[in-house]
Amino acid sequence: MNQVSEEAQPPQHSSADWSHVKETINMLCLAVCQIEATMVDSNQSVDTLTHSFTKLASHTGDICTQIQKLSKPEELEIFKSDFAETAREMNTNIGASIQAFQFYDRVCQRLDHVTRSLEKVSELMQHDEQIANPEQWRSLQERIKSSYTMEAERIMFEYIMRGGTIEEALKIYNHHFEKETEQALDADNDEIELF
Repeated sequence: MNQVSEEAQPPQHSSADWSHVKETINMLCLAVCQIEATMVDSNQSVDTLTHSFTKLASHTGDICTQIQKLSKPEELEIFKSDFAETAREMNTNIGASIQAFQFYDRVCQRLDHVTRSLEKVSELMQHDEQIANPEQWRSLQERIKSSYTMEAERIMFEYIMRGGTIEEALKIYNHHFEKETEQALDADNDEIELF
């Protein structure tokens, strides 16, 4: 277990402290955490896409301008060199755009998790015989936890279920998400071929 999660352990609640109201609050806090984390990630992806597409448009304009200025054969070599550098920069921006689109897919998956989780909580709360049953809540929470594909989501889930604060859960999530992202980017860089 890493240092962040060891230092920031929320208090454990005994079974005598259990109530469906606390469980509902925990589930709502979890939804808030997931939505907040997703919004931050989606804003970063949109910023990356905006920057990449702006740079691509600028590069395309520069190439067109250079082509228009070509009038002598000796200028062709200079153009080739400039074009090669521009193509490398365009390739970098295209790679960043692809990664941003991959993050967008992850954002959609996470929002879907929030929706499904809230639907399951709502279903449980509609039945008087289930709402006050701790086993029903544990079963629901296990189903929700098992639907997560990212370790950062599972860690955030466990922290909130133990009664941790939204702010601390988001800090822990961001720490783990950044580590997972770095590992995924390293793996993607080894596998993606653009041309």
